[in-house]
Amino acid sequence: MSHAPHDTAQLWERLERWLSEHAPGEYASMRAGASEADISRLEEGLGFPLHPELKALLARHDGVIPPRGSTDPGTFLLNYALLDTRRVLEGQRRLVSMVEDAVEEGDEDLVAGRIAHREWVPFAQGFSGDMLFVDHRRGDHYGEVGEISFGDPDYRVLWASQELMLEELCEGVENGSPVTSLPRVPSVHEGRKLEWLVFRPRR
Repeated sequence: MSHAPHDTAQLWERLERWLSEHAPGEYASMRAGASEADISRLEEGLGFPLHPELKALLARHDGVIPPRGSTDPGTFLLNYALLDTRRVLEGQRRLVSMVEDAVEEGDEDLVAGRIAHREWVPFAQGFSGDMLFVDHRRGDHYGEVGEISFGDPDYRVLWASQELMLEELCEGVENGSPVTSLPRVPSVHEGRKLEWLVFRPRR
């Protein structure tokens, strides 16, 4: 099920408001939105239209100022940095290349739909190269937000939509509650940087 851009706009405003008050470095790291021309070039490069929620995100923020180190702000999204349109396309082409190489080597079953796919569009990346992506495969997976960790044999579905992602992130930062099936909790450092730490319940 797809969601219209207006479904996520208020949630982005809610998250941005919290960041501006509690982690201003993160708020300041967000760039202005991409132009229609930039988004059109991205879609042309992809060869298919962007999911409406991802298109709305890029129109709102064309990535963040890239953090130079792990102590820099810009990774408020589960320790991932939002990508601009150019790097979104670079990330998608990297996944396409991985699939093509696997097909040539006879390892398609180990790669396609497990750690890479032609219709996965990365929108955030961590320092290790791990990615968050929006699934553009038609059908039940369309619009899902997934996480690729290249040390794992399979990707992980985090949310069924960007709307659900934002709802959970907002509740997480506002209440200090864990998010995702691999529970991560928010922690603000020096009043400017937001980190997500693996939640380890006390026994």
